[in-house]
Amino acid sequence: MTCFVAVAQERNLGRAADRLGLTQPAVTKTLNELESVAAARLLDRGRHGAQLTAAGEQFLRHALGVTEAMAAAATALAGAGEPTTATVRLGALPTVAGVLLPGAVARLHERHPGVGVQVRTGSNTVLLEALRAGELDLVLGRMAEPATMRGVSFELLYAESLALVVRPGHPLTPGGGPVSLPAVLAYPVVVATAGTVPRHHTEVLLQRHGLHLPAGCVETLEVSVARAIVRHTDAVWFTAERAPQVDLDDGLLVRLDVPAPGTAEPVGVFRRSVDEPSVVIDALLATLRTLAGE
Repeated sequence: MTCFVAVAQERNLGRAADRLGLTQPAVTKTLNELESVAAARLLDRGRHGAQLTAAGEQFLRHALGVTEAMAAAATALAGAGEPTTATVRLGALPTVAGVLLPGAVARLHERHPGVGVQVRTGSNTVLLEALRAGELDLVLGRMAEPATMRGVSFELLYAESLALVVRPGHPLTPGGGPVSLPAVLAYPVVVATAGTVPRHHTEVLLQRHGLHLPAGCVETLEVSVARAIVRHTDAVWFTAERAPQVDLDDGLLVRLDVPAPGTAEPVGVFRRSVDEPSVVIDALLATLRTLAGE
């Protein structure tokens, strides 16, 4: 099972072998034996790596529980009599990570000061794959397509629309009134990368007005990069409205009066459906719900 989990998480037999300190033929032999016992094909193996089959997806949920329980038991025995520490592994979209996580982590440490926190950012698809593979405990992201939701549950925290943000003193801000999209496109723009929800909403918003993204856009999911560009240039940032909230509150950025109807998108927390209750995870979830409400 340890071998199977390693291959499922690495998605490559060679990397799994290196991680386990085994040869690749030994990994292949072990997987063959496991599939023989399970009487089902669990992995499709080929030149492009190893992909879980439908049976493999289902088996992984149980294998993770077994291997994690064994690892916890071994750790407890190795450190008998010593206090144990927990680590929460969180995944978050870059545009979501800075919204709730700082406050949630601070409140978690007030109640559980010994708990460690690991944060990984990435796209929804990558983070959900890591969650299903047992590499993450929770993911803060956007509602995904049903095909990518196998084995995970989603709880809505809030919904947010698209916002257009610039630096104070930008040429588009003096009047303080509505700004037209053609006027916006006269300036450089910063947008999310292709295939993301904010990028889709940006393109749909422009298409409704017969417009398209101009050449020379800066495309990034990194909030720190986008905010630095916008704060020091005349660029306009098309972004999820809560991503720049701290800078908006501090007066370092300004939101343009550009209506963006129909761009609201649900944001929430994903977790594996079969995970056992955890005091720390439940406390973190309660904090996220509170902060979202606030």
